Order: sequence, then structure tokens, then C-alpha cells
Amino acid sequence: MSELTATVFGGTGFLGAAVVSRLLDAGMAVRVAARHPERLRLDAPAARIRLAHADVRDRDSVAAALEGTHAVVNAVGLYTERGAETFDAIHVQGAATIASLAATAGVKKLIHVSGIGADSASASRYVRARAVGERLVQEQFERATILRPSVLFGPGDAFLNTIDAITRVAPVFPLFGRGQTRLQPVYVGDVADAVFRCIDGDAATGRVCELGGPTVYSYRQVVDRVLKFRRRWRLLLPVPFAVWRAQAKVLSWLPSPPLSEDQVIPMGNDNRVGEGMMTLEDLGASVHHLDAMLPQCLASLEP
Repeated sequence: MSELTATVFGGTGFLGAAVVSRLLDAGMAVRVAARHPERLRLDAPAARIRLAHADVRDRDSVAAALEGTHAVVNAVGLYTERGAETFDAIHVQGAATIASLAATAGVKKLIHVSGIGADSASASRYVRARAVGERLVQEQFERATILRPSVLFGPGDAFLNTIDAITRVAPVFPLFGRGQTRLQPVYVGDVADAVFRCIDGDAATGRVCELGGPTVYSYRQVVDRVLKFRRRWRLLLPVPFAVWRAQAKVLSWLPSPPLSEDQVIPMGNDNRVGEGMMTLEDLGASVHHLDAMLPQCLASLEP
């Protein structure tokens, strides 16, 4: 596959950077398309990696990034709205722009990264935008592959490392509700491998795949595993979702709120692979257990 080029939108992000690394390992040439592509830090041969300044809200920059591309990966993620960077602009209109221009450019493969639980009827604007974005991508690029990962974990993640950082300094850890929401955390490298398998083969072309790790945990069980790994004891305090949402509303007045309703609402719903969905195993992708990866994921902080 060394003669093929893949453009990765959002290639400097947590998942995007892992995808870029995996595709380079496979011998592909990769174009990293992002607003600040120079932020990517990878030890890669200059001949096989190119940087493209692209904003999914700007059709001309997206079209330029697609030139001569065999495959496109949309790994752009926005979790907190800021000014013109809204869920609609990025996950709906931006996704549609990439899909439409990719079809026009004759791109062979489009892999669109969404998330488990995407639902146009959700109370969360973020979750609704993900669902509408999926629909528009499928309308614009009929053979697009939609990948819906569960909660991502890996070195430097915002999931395990946030739990780790809070429990390092606080004697009490607040849970979402009673911490019973069920999650199927998936290793970022496994999702990146799934992206490569989708480009390399045709089994997932035009399909929707849900990617979860091999074990389903409650949120409380994940917190317990981090504490056990660090040999810490902390009081786990159940906090009703109504309190979380009220707090998020108050914090929304801040310039950069640390919590939003759109982050709280999804935590009230299970986030696991649905029955009958195409999975990591179906794609032949690698599968890593959260417990086995904890030493790598949490290596950056002292106990």
C-alpha cells in the first residue's frame, strides 16, 4: 500500500495522531489535515508524511487537502463549543463538507469517526450532532464507513488520566449518579488499527461498526481499577445527575467551562456495542484489555 495516500482530518488529535501513526506503520503516505498540523509530533520519514492546513468549515482548504487522495479519515472531534466552533459546524456541516468533496474528488474510501450512542433524539446537542453528521455523510458518500468507538483510552487520554489526576489530590471522588453507567472502553491503538483495516479491505465499506473493548465495566468499576493500580483509597461519592446538570448550567457562564450539560447527559446512558453490530473482531483489528494497558496509560503521573 506504499503508493496510496490517506488524508486524516483531525490528525493532530488523540485518535487522529494514533491513526496517522498506524497508517505510516503500514507503509502508506499520509497527509495530516488540521488547523495546526505542525503540532503533530511523530518520528516519520518526511517523504511519507505531509502537512495540510485545513479547517472543515472552509471548503477550499478541505478540497485542497483531498487532492490525490485514495482514502480519507474524518477524526475531527469537538467536545466543547467555543464561539464559531459549534457541534453543528464541526460534526454536521464539517462532516458533510468532507464527504461531499471526497465524493467529488473520486476518493475511494471514506472512514467517518462518530461515537456509540449517536442519536438524533438525544437531549445532548453533541450526541444529536454526531447522529445528524452520520446521516449526511452517508447521503453524500454512499460507501462511507461509519466507526462508532466507545470511550477511548490510551497514553495521555482524557478518560483514565482525568480520574487519575483527580484522585491524586482529592480525598473524595464524585460519581455520575451511582456510577452504574456501563461503558466498553476501547484502546485508541485498536481503533486506529480498525481504521487501517477499513482502508485495506472492503468488509466494512458502506457499513456502521461499533468499536468497544473486550470488557464492559460500570463507571465505578473503572474508577476502582485506577485506584487499585495506584494503591489509593478514596471515598466514592454518588452525585445525582440533576445536580451535575445544575452545576454544568452554572459553569456554562465561564469563558472556558470545565463541564457542560452535553458532557453530563451521555454519562446517563450506557455506552456499549449494540447487538448485531460489526466490531473490532469482525474487522480483524487488534484488541487490548484496559487492565493490561493501565501501566502505559497512567505512566505520566506519580502515585
